[in-house]
Parts: sequence; C-alpha cells; structure tokens
Amino acid sequence: MLSPYYQQHADYVSISREQGSRFAKSVADDFNPLHDIDAKKFCVPGDLLFSLVLNQYGISEKMEFTFAGMVDETSQLTFPAGADEFAITDGDKIMLKVKREGAVSQCAKLTNSLIKNYVEFSGAAFPHVIIPLMAKQDVMINPARPMVIYESMLINLERLDIEEPELEFVEPDFTYTGKRGKIILRFNLLENGEKVGSGEKHMVVSGIREYCQATVDELISFYNQRKSTLNHA
Repeated sequence: MLSPYYQQHADYVSISREQGSRFAKSVADDFNPLHDIDAKKFCVPGDLLFSLVLNQYGISEKMEFTFAGMVDETSQLTFPAGADEFAITDGDKIMLKVKREGAVSQCAKLTNSLIKNYVEFSGAAFPHVIIPLMAKQDVMINPARPMVIYESMLINLERLDIEEPELEFVEPDFTYTGKRGKIILRFNLLENGEKVGSGEKHMVVSGIREYCQATVDELISFYNQRKSTLNHA
C-alpha cells in the first residue's frame, strides 16, 4: 500500500516531493500547500511518517507519536530496531519520536485499515473541522499564512483481535492565548459498531486573528477550488 510513496535505500528511507505530495492528495485528501511539489518550503506529510512506522513495526496497544522535525526530499530517514521508545532520525536530527506499550499486531489487514482510516480523518480536519471549531470562539487562522502544525498523536487500543476498525469523530477542543492556540482532535475506533479504542491528534496554530465571515468564505472557496483543480490535474 505504501510502496509508491517512499524509496528504500541500503540503510535509509527517502521521500521525494512527488511521492509526499501524491500521498497527501490521493491518500490523505490533504491539500495543505506545504505538501505541493513546487512548495518553497516543501514538507513531507506527518501522516506518511506515521504510516511508515505502522508498516515497519506493527501496531501496539498504546502508541504515541511526537513530531520533532520537518522532513523534506533531502531527508535520509533511519528506522532503528523496534523498542518501547525509539526515534526516526535524519543524521543526528530527530524527526519523529515513538513510544509504544503492550502487545503488538503484525496483521497487514489491520495495519492498512488503520492507516487508511486515520489519514482520511486527519486530512479532513482542514477546513471542515478546524475553521468551525475556532469560529465558536470568534477567531480564525491567518488566511494569508494558515500555520497549522502537526505536533503529536496517540492511539489506545483495548484489543488487537480486530481487522477493519472505523474511525468516529469525537468532540474536539480548541484553546488559545493571543495569537497561538492548540487544537485536539479526538476519535473512537469501532469494530462492527463496538468501541475498541480511541485516539487524539494534537496541532499547534499560530497567527490567530478575529473571525471574519467574508474572509472565511473566501478561504473555503479557494481551498475547494484548489482541491478540484489539483484533483483534475
């Protein structure tokens, strides 16, 4: 499932601009300009790193991911031996910290299902969840530079004898002070309608400003138009 989106070298993994951009748009439905092939400050989607970790190490009952660096097409990512705590690095620089607890499943069906469902949930957050969530407190992101940074995420599974869990949105949180804020997106994992786990995605927002409906309408229109254009490119 992930093989089109990275290159495996002798002792490291690399991700080209084209691969990172294609994963963002075709798998995660994520049209953040940072993931465009020609972006000045191109960044590989955090969800692709998360997916590569699941693919490599399997799924643990408890997993926590902390994003520490921006991966681009020049990064040479080293994946160490699996442990309770480890880091994906680029040379001496830590790019992603991983903590794991409990039993581990190597079930390919579960791994692919969790990757697919999580990245779709994650990619849909902007603008469909984030903008209305901030609007409740009469604020919005800076439309000229919408800085929403992926900080961390965690998943807790109550059991591993599952194959195709679905994600269910749970009420998110948004808190802010001045121009900086934090968003927590929450979800439950359901197998045949039964709750088998839960998770959270934490994001940092900067450049917060007073809410303006006309500006929000323009931003959403621009996003939808851009998405339509890129989907048909």
